[in-house]
Amino acid sequence: MNLTDKIYIAGHRGMVGGAIKRRLETLGYQNIITRTSAELDLRNQAAVNEFFATEKPDFIFLAAAKVGGIHANNTYRAEFLYDNLIMEANIIHAAYQQQATKLMFLGSSCIYPKLAPQPLQESSLLTGPLEYTNEPYAIAKIAGIKLCESYRDQYGCNFISVMPTNLYGVGDNYHPENSHVLPALIRKFHEAKESKAANVTIWGTGTPKREFLYADDLADACVYLMLHYDGKELVNIGTGEDLTIRELAETVKEVVGFEGELVFDTTMPDGTPRKLMDVAKLHSLGWQHSTGLKDGIEMAYADYLKKKQTQLA
Repeated sequence: MNLTDKIYIAGHRGMVGGAIKRRLETLGYQNIITRTSAELDLRNQAAVNEFFATEKPDFIFLAAAKVGGIHANNTYRAEFLYDNLIMEANIIHAAYQQQATKLMFLGSSCIYPKLAPQPLQESSLLTGPLEYTNEPYAIAKIAGIKLCESYRDQYGCNFISVMPTNLYGVGDNYHPENSHVLPALIRKFHEAKESKAANVTIWGTGTPKREFLYADDLADACVYLMLHYDGKELVNIGTGEDLTIRELAETVKEVVGFEGELVFDTTMPDGTPRKLMDVAKLHSLGWQHSTGLKDGIEMAYADYLKKKQTQLA
């Protein structure tokens, strides 16, 4: 991937796509192509085909997706399956038709079975039932992996897949209902601090364990793998370290400066008991994360405050 190669980032306005764009720009890549959803509806096959025929990108980072937390995944099940399936199918097929040099498909750790052995190994894919609450999203992502494998097998396309763990960072979604757990906690604790609330309620028991990767670390890993990995098998991207939701909440509470109590609403779903990535393969390829969780949360909180000020202005 030369500095002048044409690189298309699908989903550049999202947290992941935005982080990949920043990383490429920092490294000096000069020919980055982007389109907003208003400019190009990735669910429209004819529009996607026309875009690829006109632009003919050499390298593609497929980071576009409809995403959300447990509530959003479980509520908008049809949209999460349809939108993600159609977007990835359109882009992967168009990349094949226009003979793109390489494509990277970004999945999610929810592709693994609910009760797969921990830490989650790449070989655990399709070995058991999925977690029900995000099954449609997971199935769409599994289909994307299989599309990449199938186009590689049938046509020789250099299409690779990577599976990020739970992500957070600059450009995250802080919606009160549809966000992921870490940004949701940042918003909750900040609003509780502002209103001088006595406590903050957290969904579930607080016992599930989760792993979190700063989005700019993921972007660095994606660019690294685009340059150094051409294998058929998917690659996990994570830290290899996890903590309980209770421990996460206490860390966010400390960063935000909230002084009240934590209350756990055990009537709400916990989701998968544990989701820790086995990152031995990633480490063997020569990449490791560099941002510690507390440092990352501090940067994410600063981004949240900045976004809040912009909305008020």
